[in-house]
Amino acid sequence: MRREAQNRVTTSRAGGKAKGRATRVAPPKRSASSGRNALAGIVLRALSREGLLLLQDPRLPSVAGIVAGGPVRGSWWGHGKGSDIFRVSDWLADHPEVVVTRLVSRKVTYVHRKLWPAIVAIGRERQPWQMRRLSRLARSILDRVERAGSLRTDRIPGPPRRVSDAARELEDGLLVHTEWIHTERGSHARRLESWDRWERRMKTAGRAPVARPAGRARAALERVVAGMNSRCAADGRLPWQDEGR
Repeated sequence: MRREAQNRVTTSRAGGKAKGRATRVAPPKRSASSGRNALAGIVLRALSREGLLLLQDPRLPSVAGIVAGGPVRGSWWGHGKGSDIFRVSDWLADHPEVVVTRLVSRKVTYVHRKLWPAIVAIGRERQPWQMRRLSRLARSILDRVERAGSLRTDRIPGPPRRVSDAARELEDGLLVHTEWIHTERGSHARRLESWDRWERRMKTAGRAPVARPAGRARAALERVVAGMNSRCAADGRLPWQDEGR
């Protein structure tokens, strides 16, 4: 973190009357935006080092914890630095080196580019842990996403709550790439995208992940999370590790 400028003491000699009188000069002020930019840089470096960061967790490395300077328990919205947490997390979600999923303990997780190949490989697996508990609506939406490449939840017929819950099922199973968007009506919706379509987009942008076998992909993520758990005395779990619990 940038070191704060030290206060400087000067001696006023105006008219010779105040000779020897010390005057404290205030340090240069840092704007709120520069402070947030510094925090964003710290968070991005932590993500690059760890590979994964949760949005919030009382033990595991998280955006909220880094911005707040310590563990955040309960809702981070009510925290004194809640606005900074929001701005930094929003910036991180839009960063070209980052993908957001519900990966660790089914919580919002930021994934660095170096782990993208593992996410894509697992997303394409269609393993029993991903498919077994899908509702009929979730399966229908998944079929539509695979055919069209992408689909917005605000354009899927049905009660909005049911559609949102079905989209969440697909997100929890890593079956689609998901991002939140602002709609033309000023509300929010999810854009669901097949991993094939997402990979083509990344290839066009020069950021395509290098494919790896799914078994090795799961093992790679398990090593990352196990290392974090060990250091932080935590119990973060990946989706397929929750089967049978």
